[in-house]
Amino acid sequence: MNTNSRTVTRSIETDPSPELVLQFLSDPQRIPQWASGFADRVDADGGGGWRVTKGDKTFSLEVVASVPAGTVDYLRQITPDQKGGAFLRVLPRPRGGCVIVMTLPVVLGATVEETTTILDQELQALTTLCETL
Repeated sequence: MNTNSRTVTRSIETDPSPELVLQFLSDPQRIPQWASGFADRVDADGGGGWRVTKGDKTFSLEVVASVPAGTVDYLRQITPDQKGGAFLRVLPRPRGGCVIVMTLPVVLGATVEETTTILDQELQALTTLCETL
């Protein structure tokens, strides 16, 4: 594992269809159900975007989803000129189900190992939820 990495990418296989997983991911209000370390609550901001609350902090979130491309990106302003966040890809498996691929940034003060652990936990929680839909 490269300890100088700026991102971590992991994947997980699951039995639900790509369409079901993409529908779930496209609803940002569901993020706290599987990524509670990121968000306690997600609400529409009235202008087509989203407001995330985590503890006593709030920030704007942009959700860019393309069902035909199998992508959902959760973006926030990192610097005045840069957006970043979680990038998810949902790939169909040959005999049904899908593979979910997620890339997260390694945030300042975190290690690659810590980010990998969080990402693995979030992917497992996500697949568990999708398998019960």
